[in-house]
Amino acid sequence: MEIRPILSTLTRHKTAAALIVLEIALSCAIICNALFIVSQRMETLNLASGMDDDRLVEIALSGIGEQTDADARTAEDLAALRAVPGVERVAVTNQLPFQNGSWNTSLALSAEQEVPTLTATQYMVGEGTLATMGLTLVAGRDFNADEYMSSDVLSKVEDAEGLSSPIILSKPAADKLFPDGGAVGKTVYMANIPLTIVGVVDTLLRPNMMGGNRTFSMILPIRMNFSNGGRYLIRVSEPARRAEVLEQALAALDRNDPNRLVSRKQTYEEGRARYFANDRDMIGLLLIVSALLLLVTALGIVGLASFWVQQRTKQIGIRRALGATRGQILRYFQTENFLLAGIGIVLGMLLAYLLNQWLMGRYELPRLPLLYLPVGALALWLLGQVAVFGPARRAAAIPPAVATRSA
Repeated sequence: MEIRPILSTLTRHKTAAALIVLEIALSCAIICNALFIVSQRMETLNLASGMDDDRLVEIALSGIGEQTDADARTAEDLAALRAVPGVERVAVTNQLPFQNGSWNTSLALSAEQEVPTLTATQYMVGEGTLATMGLTLVAGRDFNADEYMSSDVLSKVEDAEGLSSPIILSKPAADKLFPDGGAVGKTVYMANIPLTIVGVVDTLLRPNMMGGNRTFSMILPIRMNFSNGGRYLIRVSEPARRAEVLEQALAALDRNDPNRLVSRKQTYEEGRARYFANDRDMIGLLLIVSALLLLVTALGIVGLASFWVQQRTKQIGIRRALGATRGQILRYFQTENFLLAGIGIVLGMLLAYLLNQWLMGRYELPRLPLLYLPVGALALWLLGQVAVFGPARRAAAIPPAVATRSA
C-alpha cells in the first residue's frame, strides 16, 4: 500500500484529520491514566489486612451517664461474649485496619534520636488479641499474661520516667528499624520510653490509608475498656454464623448493662466494604467514563470515514475502473485510519505523561508505569480498525460504473 497518496489526501482535509488526531490523543491520555488509577484502587481493595477478615465481628459501646468501673465492666462483657454459642475467641483492641482515624506514634533507635526512624500505627490490645485477629507470628512470641497493663498507663505518658513495655511489630516495621534482621530482643524508643520487641507479625495494616507507610504497625499490651476507645472483636467458629453471633452478642451485652449505646455493630468485612465504598464508586465512574470516551472516539472515526467515503465516491469508482480491487480499497481506508491513529497515539502518550505528572503533584498518584502506554496504544489502534471497517467495506463495494456518472 502506497503511503504517499494517503498523506496527500489527508493534507487536503487538514481540519478533519486534525480533529480526529486530537480526539484519539485525548482519549489515549485520559484512558491510560484512568486505567492506571483503576488498577491502583483495585490493588488497595485487595490489600490483605493481616487478619482473618471473614471470621471477625466487632462491637463498640459507649456509656450513658455515670459508669461503674469500666475495666471491671469490660471484663464482665468479655466473659458474657465468650459464652455466646459460635464464639471462638474474644478480645479488646483500640482500632482495626480499614477504618477512619488511627492512633499513631514515632519509633526511634535511641532516646536521643531527633528524627524518628519511622511512624507506626499503635494498636493497644488485651489478652488473646493476636489469636482472635488471626495474625501470623513470624518471629518471637505473643505477650505473656503478666505483661499486659491497664489503660491507666496512658495517663502516665507525660511522666514517662520508669515506663517501659514489650511490643510486637509488623514485619515491614521491624525490617525498617533493623534491616539486618534480628529485631526480637532489641529495644526501640517511643519518645524516651524504651520498648522491647518480643515478637514480629507478618502483616497488620494501619486503620486508614492516609499518609505514612500503611504497613508499619506496633502492638502494645494495654487493656482498653469499652468507654475509652476499646472495641470488642469476636472471632466466630464459622464465617456463616457471623450474623447470628452478632445478634446474640448484642443481646448478651445488653443484659450485662442496658445503660450503654452501641456505636458500632458489624462484621469486619462489612466495615471494610464501607471503608472502600468511595474507591469502588471511583472505579465504576472511571470505567464508565473510559467506555464512553472510547465510544465517542469510535463514533468520531466512523463519522469521519463515512463522510470521506461519501466525498470520494467518484474517485473510488475511478480507481475501481482502473483495476483496483475491493481489498485494495478496504486496505486504503484502514491504512489511512492507522496513520491518523498513530499520530494521535504518539501525541496521546506525551499527554498521558504530562497528565500523570500533574496528578503526581496534585494528588500524590504514583508514576504511570510505561506498560500502560503500549497497552493504551494497542487498544486505540484496534478500536480505530474496528470503527473504520464498516465505512471501508461500503467504500470497497462502490462499483466501477460510478466513474461514468456525471456529478
